[in-house]
Amino acid sequence: MTQALIVIDVQKDFCPGGALAVPEGDAVVGSINALMAEADAVVLTQDWHPAGHSSFASSHDEKSPYDLIDMPYGPQVLWPDHCIQGSLGAQFHPDLHADRADLIIRKGYNPAIDSYSAFFENDHTTPTGLEGYLRTRDIDTLLMVGLALDFCVHFSAVDAARLGFNVTVPENMCRAIDLDGSLASARAAMQAAGVVLEASHG
Repeated sequence: MTQALIVIDVQKDFCPGGALAVPEGDAVVGSINALMAEADAVVLTQDWHPAGHSSFASSHDEKSPYDLIDMPYGPQVLWPDHCIQGSLGAQFHPDLHADRADLIIRKGYNPAIDSYSAFFENDHTTPTGLEGYLRTRDIDTLLMVGLALDFCVHFSAVDAARLGFNVTVPENMCRAIDLDGSLASARAAMQAAGVVLEASHG
């Protein structure tokens, strides 16, 4: 058992009608479900913010969603309130086969720091525990899918590659926000880190 499918943040708030909707975010669900049946291990990540999180624009006076501010750990995009703990928006998409997950990693629950990556919070040092889980199961190859390609998938894939995992991102099972060129930057960063970007998988 050496390969895991890592499904990033396929949650209601990131799908059409959600608080931070990724265009066509729900279009990835069917293909991800099909891939789950083939995977040795399945890990889901779930954005899980407390109300009033520091990455929310509403937590900062005179700031709007998508403004950029400096936090102690570096630049931070301010987001609409989303994926608040226990809310409907934080739930997985209803069609996602979440019951197939071996593990669910919740991230972004520290109110002082955002967490895009499945492996580290945005300070790039505080671990989520995912690396240890994968190591103890002798998993060295990761297929990473989900939302959004240019943020949480991107940072998860780069961190995984830097940790020494073999990482492939099938782009047809991801969707992007593409905020001010973020998609092109994310692709370049993933390729530079050694991540394999696939136009399709199968």
